[in-house]
Amino acid sequence: MTTGVTASTRAKAQRLRDLSAGPLLVLPNAWDAGSAAVIAAAGAAAIATTSGGVSWSHGLGDGQTLGRTDAVEAARRIVAAVPLPVTVDIEGGYGPDPADVAATVRAMVGAGAVGVNLEDSTAVGGPLFTPAAQAARLRAAREAAAAAGLPELLLNARTDVFLFGIGEESGRLDETLRRADAYAEAGADGIFVPGLLDLDLLTALCARSPLPVNAMAVPGGPTVPALAATGVRRISLGTALAQAAYTATRNAAAELLATGHHTTLDNALPFGDLNALFHP
Repeated sequence: MTTGVTASTRAKAQRLRDLSAGPLLVLPNAWDAGSAAVIAAAGAAAIATTSGGVSWSHGLGDGQTLGRTDAVEAARRIVAAVPLPVTVDIEGGYGPDPADVAATVRAMVGAGAVGVNLEDSTAVGGPLFTPAAQAARLRAAREAAAAAGLPELLLNARTDVFLFGIGEESGRLDETLRRADAYAEAGADGIFVPGLLDLDLLTALCARSPLPVNAMAVPGGPTVPALAATGVRRISLGTALAQAAYTATRNAAAELLATGHHTTLDNALPFGDLNALFHP
């Protein structure tokens, strides 16, 4: 039984696939409907969410603390706020078993998401699921999407080998490639390797990976052109935009409370421009 996937959702799923097949897809990450609308207005071709930002907006810390219900409702609001394809960070799937992942994917498809990002960490810092166990979870995601009526769902497999420094440094590239092979066989459409910013290692990974590689740009790290030159096909920002937004809020509040001035707000989006994003 399907969840009644609409023709519009299928078209968005195909659009996300087409964008992912191009030379480079850059995805600024949203954390709520408002940030998604602003990112869309800035010219984004698609929207990715950040689980950290979504968690913070719910008053929770990052790291698989958000529940499935809240995550799905956040995704639903983001999808409703923009006309673009939305791919959702579902963290570890909101449960360890393939059945948990399947339930999450079905719910996200019902919310209108056309892509998901599933990580292989069992917890922040690790350990990771074995390649076989994570492959089973990815396979469950693939099958759940098809059963829900959206076989086109873009399934991005995140591995935290580099992010959490799993194993000996000299063996991390080979471990990532071993996981990429297993995840590709399970039906993943791409592999996301946050924490890997060494351009030579990224080049080697892109040359040998059976899946297109997604990297995470970070403040002070390689630029988008530098990452793209390695062969990376998708670049996202993780929590960076949410951090910048919360930092701007803190700085403006601190200035107001300390001095009574509000110069920090001088370059804020005009009320009318921002409000118009929600009243087309």
